[in-house]
Amino acid sequence: MPENGRVSDVRHVLVLPDRDAAQEAAEALGEQFALDEEPQLVRDALAGEDDAEDAQWLLVLRDENGRLDARELDEFVREWDGWREEP
Repeated sequence: MPENGRVSDVRHVLVLPDRDAAQEAAEALGEQFALDEEPQLVRDALAGEDDAEDAQWLLVLRDENGRLDARELDEFVREWDGWREEP
């Protein structure tokens, strides 16, 4: 039986300060990087905070082929006052 190719579950998580920045960054990601699928937009409420204004927003990018360069993503997300979470 032939062995299946190695499958990776690599994800990059970009943290952004608000929803507007996250939506703008998500659109720009598609233009700047050839993504196989749209990034997943996730609201990350800070512990104990109910106010939507106090939430960070995450863009989760699947990168199964390891094509996205972490340094380029770091530079990209800084344009929106965000950062990339280290795995």
